[in-house]
Amino acid sequence: MDMEIDFKSYQLSHELRGHEDDVRGICVCGNAGIATSSRDKTVRYWIPDPTDKRKYEASKILLGHSSFVGPLAWIPPNEDFIEGAIVSGGMDTMIFVWNLSNGEKVQSLKGHQLQVTGVVLDGEDIVSCSVDSTMRRWRKGQLIENWEAHKSAIQAIIKLPSGELVTDTVRGLAEMHGLGILSASHDGSIRLWALTGQVLMEMAGHGSIVYSVDSHVSGLIVSGSEDCSAKIWKDGACVQSIEHPGCVWDVKFLENGDIVTACSDGVVRIWTSHQERIADPADLDFYVSQLSQYKLSRKRVGGLKLEDLPGLEALQIPGTNDGQTKVVREGDNGVAYAWNLSEQKWDKIGEVVDGPDDGIKQPVLDGIEYDYGQRLVIGYLFDVDIGDGEPIRKLPYNRSVASKGESSSCLSPTDCRVYTPKFWTGGAALDSSFRDPYTGANAYVPGGSSSASAVSAKPTFKHIPKKGMLVFDVAQFDGILKKITEFNNSLLSDSVKKDLSLSELEMSRLAAVLKILKDTSHYHTSRFADADIALLLKLLKSWPTAMMFPVIDIVRMLVLHPDGATVLFKHVEDENDILMEMIKRVATNPPLPPNLLTGIRAVTNLFKNSRYHNWLQKHRSEILDAFSSCYSSPNKNLQLSYATMILNYAVLLIEKKDHEGQSQVLSAALEIAEVENIEVDSKFRALVAIGSLMLDGLVKRIALDFDVENVAKAAKASKEAKMAEVGADIELLTKQN
Repeated sequence: MDMEIDFKSYQLSHELRGHEDDVRGICVCGNAGIATSSRDKTVRYWIPDPTDKRKYEASKILLGHSSFVGPLAWIPPNEDFIEGAIVSGGMDTMIFVWNLSNGEKVQSLKGHQLQVTGVVLDGEDIVSCSVDSTMRRWRKGQLIENWEAHKSAIQAIIKLPSGELVTDTVRGLAEMHGLGILSASHDGSIRLWALTGQVLMEMAGHGSIVYSVDSHVSGLIVSGSEDCSAKIWKDGACVQSIEHPGCVWDVKFLENGDIVTACSDGVVRIWTSHQERIADPADLDFYVSQLSQYKLSRKRVGGLKLEDLPGLEALQIPGTNDGQTKVVREGDNGVAYAWNLSEQKWDKIGEVVDGPDDGIKQPVLDGIEYDYGQRLVIGYLFDVDIGDGEPIRKLPYNRSVASKGESSSCLSPTDCRVYTPKFWTGGAALDSSFRDPYTGANAYVPGGSSSASAVSAKPTFKHIPKKGMLVFDVAQFDGILKKITEFNNSLLSDSVKKDLSLSELEMSRLAAVLKILKDTSHYHTSRFADADIALLLKLLKSWPTAMMFPVIDIVRMLVLHPDGATVLFKHVEDENDILMEMIKRVATNPPLPPNLLTGIRAVTNLFKNSRYHNWLQKHRSEILDAFSSCYSSPNKNLQLSYATMILNYAVLLIEKKDHEGQSQVLSAALEIAEVENIEVDSKFRALVAIGSLMLDGLVKRIALDFDVENVAKAAKASKEAKMAEVGADIELLTKQN
């Protein structure tokens, strides 16, 4: 009871608005300000409002990361940084140092192969950790140490006052003043550890992943979770749960005891237990309204959003058969009605008090498992409260595909394959010939034998895993020859570059090569001379960079030819690897879009021939780095080509059982999936890569760590059918053990 007397509840003090997407990280910069990071690729710096001690105002927007930003660290003012500096790490594998005096990026630290998950200061050094399982030490912008600290992704790093660095594969770490280390975990718990490794205390209460934890000198602990709450703990017990309109990614205490939270709705919020810093009544009311709207948008009645259910006006439409059920929205509840054919009216059955939700095991009645799916043929049993002291009854209900949110209104049971009497009265068979494409579950068929097996089928997927390689096998051969001729004439007329031009005999040889490639029906018998390949290699090495792309296009098609791929491979095995030379030239800054496009497509086509697989695996990091800018290019063809290469890499590295490689490709695919304005086919291929890596690969846990569930949900909401389908595939994967 002493605990409750000592504790004062926290209330909203102020909202910091400006981020355009999830706020992922918080860094308290002493009393000078607060830095926040976001999925919108920015870091923002907020300073106290001089006119209102409760509030903060935007000071600087730090732009430079090419993907979402996570961990942050503060460099206090010193000789180099008069107003201090911010260190940020991102999904793009980069670490940047920002001067707070002018908001300029002053250091770019490149070395990690995968997402940066933590940054801390160790004296004047920066120490970072990453999904690539390494820690790196940086001094004055240079890498000076590199440790392979774990065998799996490192999620968090802190420095203790005693000087030790602590890393872990849990989601969050914090020092508990004078006691030990706090950790936040996927299992929904927070633990306090002694430095000896002994568990001193465990705090359980969150309903989902705990992403962050922090402590205050007062002894209070705060945690943030995917369950949309920040919980405050004292002496191991939860003393307050602060609801949020979204996932709480990060939490931090200010020195004065106030709490800062980072939410997936893009808003940073400050909470206080001091009466004088509580927000104005209007702001408090607005937050309550926000919260209410969010809850309403998430409230489900048996898998359906409450807001999607029809209102009472739906009961004005007569039913079509006796016992037909309909669920409508009445206030904040879903209420079931059954059609009374003899009296021509809807009889109220009761409130639907329970139903399916994401991640909840399907209910079973009479040995039969029911599943609410995205097909009308899937039935579901709802718990219905009929009042008057009667027990909860099971009500089958099916969503109609005819009109969003309406209940089933089939003309006959055979039209829709649904069961619609007033109440369930006995067992029924499952149609073993049907499998729902999303869940693999069976459809209910009325009138069947109750003796049929009700064992659920193994889940099936619409688009994963991907098997085989994709290639770019269409070429405008006449256009290629025309462009090479044009470039060659340009060289002939240039007195300085004339020596780079081709002779008539060489031009004839190139024309012959293109003729062989064009004649696909004779690929099994046609052959290339070593001189043909030597000519191509000469052009790749010597022609000006701006003139490379038609030559690379020939290489792109050459590797699809059985003999061409074989002859070229001899020059790949040499010390002077011509393909890597080509890739390096293509990626030369500033890279030219025609070179990038033909280059990435040539590399993508290499996957078709197994003799190149070891080479592709060996040079994975160099290749992905060379073309990493393609996914964010406004050029749709570049986006699609990059996504296709990523998908091929996923297929290859799954076959090779290459964990490190799969992690890097997963990271690249997630980057594509995070981009909003990207071509649909590009995002689709990235999602197929993600799903395939999760299903057949070794990186499902990493995908879950990096919010793949939200990626899946976003895809499911797409109007594009294949996007929604692959989103459903990935979402189903996230729910499997």
